[in-house]
Formats: sequence, C-alpha cells, structure tokens
Amino acid sequence: MIQRFSLWKTVVVVVSLILGALYGLPNSFPDDPAVQITSNRSTENLDELDVIRAEDALKDAGITPIARVFEDSHALIRFDSVETQIKAKSAIQKILGSDFIVALNLAPTTPDWLQSVGAHPMKLGLDLRGGVHFLMEVDLEAAVSQRLDAYASEIKQMLRRERIRFRSLEVKPGGEIEIRFLNTETRSQGIERIRAEYAGVFAYREADADGGAFVSLLLAEGERGNIEDYAVSQNLTTLRNRVNELGVSEPLVQRQGRNRIVVELPGVQDTATAKRVLGATANLEFRLEALPDTPIRETQQFKFRVNDRVAQLQRDIITTGNSVSDARSSFDENGMPQVNISLDASGGRRMADVTKTSVGRRMAVIFIESRTRDEVSRQTGEVTQVRYKEQGIISLATIQAVLGNQFRITGLESAREASELALLLRAGALAAPIYFVEERTIGPSLGAENIERGLNSVIIGFILVMVFMIWFYRGFGVIANIALAA
Repeated sequence: MIQRFSLWKTVVVVVSLILGALYGLPNSFPDDPAVQITSNRSTENLDELDVIRAEDALKDAGITPIARVFEDSHALIRFDSVETQIKAKSAIQKILGSDFIVALNLAPTTPDWLQSVGAHPMKLGLDLRGGVHFLMEVDLEAAVSQRLDAYASEIKQMLRRERIRFRSLEVKPGGEIEIRFLNTETRSQGIERIRAEYAGVFAYREADADGGAFVSLLLAEGERGNIEDYAVSQNLTTLRNRVNELGVSEPLVQRQGRNRIVVELPGVQDTATAKRVLGATANLEFRLEALPDTPIRETQQFKFRVNDRVAQLQRDIITTGNSVSDARSSFDENGMPQVNISLDASGGRRMADVTKTSVGRRMAVIFIESRTRDEVSRQTGEVTQVRYKEQGIISLATIQAVLGNQFRITGLESAREASELALLLRAGALAAPIYFVEERTIGPSLGAENIERGLNSVIIGFILVMVFMIWFYRGFGVIANIALAA
C-alpha cells in the first residue's frame, strides 16, 4: 500500500524551503569597504559641491570608486578593497579638512528587493563580520587644568564665605593657583582654611612681593595622578554609555595603557555618526551675565554661536553639564527645538542658591566643545593636528523665577543638534577631551578562517555520512543520500 502525504504538508515543506532560501540569501552578499562623509557640525548638512571636491581628490590620487550615494546629511563612496578605502579616506580628509568627518565604513551590498521584504544578513560579531576600530587618547593636561579651574572657583567661594579677604585669585599657566592676600595674617588664615578643606591635595609655596602676601597652591603628585586616573575612568564609563545610546550590539570599550581607550564596534553601518558622538566633547556651563560695575578681572567675554554678538559674563560657573542627571530633546510652544534638563541634587541646590538672589538678571548657557584642525607647516609641509576649544553662548535669558533641578535650554539651531546634545548630556560629560589617534576597519580575518573551518567540517562530515550510508545500507543508502542532498 502506497503512503501518501496530504497536500497541505507538501505545501508547508515547499514554502518553508523557499522562505529559508530567500532569507538566507543576503548572507552571500559581502559588504563593500566604503568611506562615509558627513558634516562635523550637527547644524549643517553636506552639499553636492563638497562631494564633488571629494571626487576630484580621488581622481587626483588615481582612485576609482565603484559607486557613490549622496543623501541630505551624508555621502557614501564604495571601493573594491580595504587598501583603496584607506588611501581614499586620507585623500578626502586632506581636501575637506576638519569641518567634515571622513569615516571608514562597511556598506551592505544586499539587493534592494531583498531588503524590501525584510531580508538582511545575519548579525555577526566583530570576529566573524568585522567592524570599526577606534583608538582614542585622553588629554590628561586638559583634565588637570579643568580640575584646577574647579578648585579655584571653590576656594574663591569658600574664602568669601569665611570672610577671609584677598586681592586676587587666578590659575597660572604652570598649573598652580596663585592667591594674593592683603597681609601675612589673612594669608595664614586662608592657608589654614584651605588645608582643612583640601587635606593632601596641595603643596604650598609662600612669597612676599609688591606689597602683597602671596601663596601658590601646587597639586600634590598623588593628587595629579588621582585626577588623571579619574579622567580616564570617567571617559571610559561615558564612552560605554554613548555606545549603548547608539544601540551597537556586542561593542568593546576598554582602557589601553595610561591614557588611551580602545573602542571596537562590530558591523556599524553609520560610522560617521558613531565617530561624531564618541569623540564629541560637548559640555555646558551656566553663568550669570556680569553687572556693569563688576571688576574686569572677574568677567570673561563670550561670543554667541549663531551671530557676532558678544556678552560679558562672570567667571564664576554656576554649574556644568557634569551635574546633568537627565536630558531630553523636545519642541517648545513655537515649534523650536529645546532640551529639557534635570540636574542632580548638588547641581540643583547650587542653581537654586544662585538664582534666588539673581531674579531679573540674565543667565547664559555656554556650549563648549574641544576640536582639532589640520595645519600645514610652511617649512616642512607636514600636516599636524592642532587642538583648540570652541565655545559660544547658545542662550542668554532673563531669570524669571528661582530655578531648581528642572528647566529647559532653548536657542538651539535644529532638532538634530538638540537630539545629539541631549544624548551627550544623558550619557554623561567627558571628564577630559579625547582625540582619535587611530581609526581602521577590522576585516573578518579570524571570522573568515572560522567560517572556512566550519564549512570544511560540514562538508567532510557530510561526505563521511554518505560513505557510511552506502557501505552499510547499499542501495537504500544511495536513495537516502539523494534525499539528504535534496
């Protein structure tokens, strides 16, 4: 009696085989090495002229891309090998300069018709698929300088609170805080109070000159090391948070040596955004506008980010982005982008203490970012990266009431800028600027070897099974092998 399968079982088997083959097909299309170009500023987009300049640079370098895609915010140029990709990145970066991010990428080659039905390659790890490797360096000198500025502000407030009179207090370029007291008596009182508050932090050097009693506060060697270790550790935590915000699966973020951090991102398709977000050192400072009779040494002039206006602000900082516990982008009642800020307990308390005596005055929000630019030496022609700080006022508004833990920042130019600023503040501010030392794509070399070994083991095992079936079952084994191969 012949056993027959019902029609619906046959249909299920056939449909399953077809769907399996269809959704497994994208894995046979390897990624192309590519270079992605985006603007270094979230407020600006790439335009066609910039892409043409990049293509001209490739022609001059004798490099021929295999494809080019241009969209509103970025361009993606594909190449036939990793070696060509690296040469192209260098040529494009040289012509476009530091105003643009030129990032290595891996561009998918899956046909559009497969992507339209939701068929994508399997998500593999860095060892199997490859990805992007960043080596970043923490600016430890900037970390120490920032901490000295914070100490100087704290000590100034403490001396005023304790009514210990002094003529000036400033941070000197050599990495020390110099305080000029009225006389030796007030100097002794000041040193005693500073020693009690900052035990083991400073070494003290006293001097009398120009009718004043001076004391220089130098960081103790152990304290300098603590600041540097904290900066690297905090940056490590912040980078991990930023990678998590990007939604990258199985990333690697780890410390390397004294002041370097390695970041490896498997299978990232938008490396330009990843590079901009990881390397962004955006931070905020909140300061009061200086009163007309404020001594000039206690004020500092800042430009606005969007125009040539300037404002004179107090040097004392109310709080910074380090005190932000949460930040969300949204729109105000006029449809303009804004960021809703929540401060931690200490930041909220400091904000309330300052604003309760400053209602009616104006408070500025300063956007600060550490950047690099390429400069060509006139003598040698060598290109070197120069680090500089860009800072500008994004908002200068009148304080209408006492501010606490929650308020909002307006004056942002686009929703994209608001979203990125909120992401950076939410992930945590960097304790010190970081700079890219090395960037390269990691080919799946180990993965290719593993994949090849896996295929070989499957083929060898399949052949051994077929040989055993034929030897043991004879004719029935041949039939079974045909069914197995089908």
